[in-house]
This record gives sequence, C-alpha cells and structure tokens, in this order.
Amino acid sequence: MALDWDELEPVAKTAPAAGIARRVRKAPAFGQARVGSADRMLFTERLALLLETGVPLHAALRSLQEQAARPAVAAIIGDMAEAIVGGQRFSEALARHPQLFPLTYVNLVGASEAGGFLPEVLAQLVEMDEKQERLRTTIVSALSYPAFLLVFSVVVVIFILMYVFPKFAPMFSGIYHKLPATTKVLMVVSEVLLAHGGKLLAGAIVLLVLGVAAAMQPAGQAALDRLKLRIPFVKDIFIKIYLERLMRVMGASLERGVTIMATLAACRNVVPNLEFQRFIGVLEIQVTEGRGIAAGFADSPLVPVNVKQMVATGEQTGSLGRVMGRVADFYERDLTRQLNRLAKLAEPVMLLVMGVLVGTIVSSIILPIFKMSTR
Repeated sequence: MALDWDELEPVAKTAPAAGIARRVRKAPAFGQARVGSADRMLFTERLALLLETGVPLHAALRSLQEQAARPAVAAIIGDMAEAIVGGQRFSEALARHPQLFPLTYVNLVGASEAGGFLPEVLAQLVEMDEKQERLRTTIVSALSYPAFLLVFSVVVVIFILMYVFPKFAPMFSGIYHKLPATTKVLMVVSEVLLAHGGKLLAGAIVLLVLGVAAAMQPAGQAALDRLKLRIPFVKDIFIKIYLERLMRVMGASLERGVTIMATLAACRNVVPNLEFQRFIGVLEIQVTEGRGIAAGFADSPLVPVNVKQMVATGEQTGSLGRVMGRVADFYERDLTRQLNRLAKLAEPVMLLVMGVLVGTIVSSIILPIFKMSTR
C-alpha cells in the first residue's frame, strides 16, 4: 500500500508529545559536539539513582550538570533545569533536545509524570538502551572479523600482483606459450594494475563517493531500504533487527500507559527504513479508523506469521505491551544466535577464499619456474 507522507502528517499530530518534539526539533549547528546513546544512558542511570534516594528533580539535574564530563551534555542538562524552573514539565524539557532524547523517551517520561513512577521508567529506559547497545555490539562483532579478512585478502593480492609478480614477468615472457592459463591471466592483470593502477583507484574512489551521495538522497535511500527487504537471507536479518527495535519500544510504551497513537507517532523514526516507516503510518491510519493494531500487522507482508498471531492474541487479551516485549526479547536472542552462527561460518569461508586466491597466485609463479628448471 503506497502512502503519501502528507496524508500521514495529520495523524501523527494527534500525539501531544509528538507535537512538542516537532515544535522544538532542529538540526545541530555546524561544529556542535555530537551526543549519543552512551551519554543518554549515563544521564538516565544517574538521574534514576538520585531520584530513588529522594533528591528533587531540579536539584538532581543541577548535580548532574556539575558532574557532566562533556560540555555539550552539561549545556543540555542546564537548559532542562532552567526549563523546569520556568514551569515546563520534565517531558517538555526533554523534548527541547531531540538529538539526545528521542520521542519514545519523551513519551515514556511523560506517562511516568502522570502516573508518579519516574524512577522506574528511567530504569526501564536504561535497560532498553543497554539491550540496543548489546545487539549493536553483536552485529559489529559478527561482521568485523570477516570484513577484516576480506580487506586483508584484497590488499595481499594487489601487493603480490603489483610488486612480486612483475619481477618474474621478464623471465616468463620467453616461455609465454608454455605458461599455465592462470599465469597468463595474472600477467595481464598485473600489467593493467601497473599501467593504470592510479586511474583505477581514483575511479573506485569516485564511484564510492557517488554511491554514498546517491544513497543519501531520498530516492537512493528509498531504493536501498527496499533492497534490504528484498535480498534473500539479508532480508530476514534486517526484518528481525527492525522488529526487535519496534516491538521493544512499542511494548515499553504501551505497558507504561502511553496511548496507542502517541506510541505509533513515536515509533515513526525508531526504525531507519522507509518501508517500515510506511508500515507504521498504515497502522496509525487503521487505528484511527477503528480497525485495531492487529489488523494492520495482519495485512503487512513485512511481518512474520508468528508475530501477527502474537499481536492479535495480545490485543484480544489486553496484554499487547507485554506480548510485544516478549517478541522483542525473542528476536534479540534469535538474532544473537543467528549472527554468532554467521560469524563462525564466515571466518572459515573467508580463510578458504583467501587461501585459494593466494595459493593460485603463488602456484602461478612457482609452476613456470619449476618447468624452466627441469628443461
């Protein structure tokens, strides 16, 4: 189902917290220090501890401002403390800084202010960030070593072709008709690299820059997002990553009393994929039409059957938030197992490929030398 974002905007505006964040959201100024999830986790954990010991919110913020090691974080905390003195609620003060506090964070804090359980929500927010960081670390760990082996293999092959193989080329030119096919091919590749290596490198860099620039454009980003959800095997991994994040945020929000519309509005940018964002937009429209959230999940080809069934069960029993939290936990464990298996499989495969490449090049040098020595 294709949707126009202009059609979805009025729906998103129905969430009060979303409206607060939208009014104050702005891009960081050039040269401004970036803040991230690690800063947010540290701030949230310390604030929860201070509030649990009975320190008033304003005094806790001032204390954290003095303790902040980074000037950018200290400035944000100071601004929030001043906003509270000026009469704003804590959730409104948080919404002034969307670069550090996403809309989900703001909505959960807003719900806790109404219910009087702010320290508990802060502890849950820390746990959510820790789970996201743990999953991110698992993905990076699973991909880093195979990526290193791939880069190392390419560097070794280029080094041999450009600096080792040319030393034997004059020797092989006299027996060119007797050379193995692999040696002849490598001689041609070596000559091309020596003659046009600079141009090839410059061309590769230009193509890389153009590819990145195209991917950053709306059309390129949309195409890349569609591609992620079309390639076999890769599609399954990305769907699990997106569903884990979406279910984690929705489950936590619904369990803490955030309305379904405010939850969906907050989740619009939780998943960095336009296809999933359109899916969330469809959910917003269907909920406003009274169909229920389970119907939107049932109609989406992005959602596995078991998730559709669990969401339907959760909606029928009134335990949708808890069910979504369990789905998120399941996908986190499943992703960890799958990525660990992938890493264990990729390492020997990359070592085998590297061995075959280097072995082919070395044999292409040694075999002609052996033939020459036995003449």
